[in-house]
Amino acid sequence: MKRILSGIQPTGAIHIGNYLGAIKNWVTFQTQSETLFCVVDLHALTTGYPGAAEMQNNVRTMVACYIACGIDPKKSSVFAQSDVPGHCQLSWILGCITPLGWLNRMTQFKDKAGKNKENASLGLYGYPVLMAADILLYQATHVPVGADQKQHLELARDIATAFNREVGEDFFIIPEPFIQGVATRVMSLRDGADKMSKSDPSDYSRILLTDDMDVIAQKIRKAKTDSEPIPDTVEGLADRPEAQNLIQIMASLEETEVADVLARYAGESFSLFKQAMIETLHSTILPIGQKMQEILAAKDYVDQVLKDGAERANDISQKTVQQVYQLIGLRK
Repeated sequence: MKRILSGIQPTGAIHIGNYLGAIKNWVTFQTQSETLFCVVDLHALTTGYPGAAEMQNNVRTMVACYIACGIDPKKSSVFAQSDVPGHCQLSWILGCITPLGWLNRMTQFKDKAGKNKENASLGLYGYPVLMAADILLYQATHVPVGADQKQHLELARDIATAFNREVGEDFFIIPEPFIQGVATRVMSLRDGADKMSKSDPSDYSRILLTDDMDVIAQKIRKAKTDSEPIPDTVEGLADRPEAQNLIQIMASLEETEVADVLARYAGESFSLFKQAMIETLHSTILPIGQKMQEILAAKDYVDQVLKDGAERANDISQKTVQQVYQLIGLRK
């Protein structure tokens, strides 16, 4: 049976890029596989300490988001990364066999550190090793990843292979990527060349799952497009990044193909298309935000979900840690 693991950082507002690019696909996985969905709060520390109260609130908000989007805690283990010590335990062990050359090739570190590379934290540099530990700790067979995380999964596969070679047996399963959906990489509403991000200074670059309908409508109307009408073929979207982004978002929301969306709106202006998109967002995204608020109001329920999920995750992870310790000669 497949075992699928994935997670999102609890770093504040959750947008439709998180939903369409990740969580929406997770919902289907839980009916087909064993699933573990983590709130990766240890990874979130690579951007600084937000403060204890804010971190706890962000973790609970992410759990509420998972559940509101359709993740069922009775079918999937939903837990906080920091509630499972095995993540840090295995990360150190894997870090000791990961060559610096492999980490130096990680493009996400280069992008995030930028010109301030000398002041970047060890945590940011070693982020991919912790991600490898997240995956290998549960012997995950498949990992849903966006295009920007594919390189990190490839590193996890290399690390697993290196460990297996070091101990002389095929201990770690080599995880396979899942890259699914029309909108696997949702772009900014203000610039089709940039990924939709929580950190973008413009609120109009993203639609939050907690936005009300007036705000959603305003953001869509202000979304950048171009002066050309909607084309009738997928090829007609080439070199039109903002148009392509909106069409892909619409296709993903409607669970259809880009070609089907183009067939309906070919030749139309984006003003008409945007109105249709607003109506679609009203029926798909608005209920998620409303459900999130209901779940967050039940604080004890959210905490119980985290407790139950951590218990299941620890049951799996500690078996892995104990076996790894035995293989390399550490005391249990």
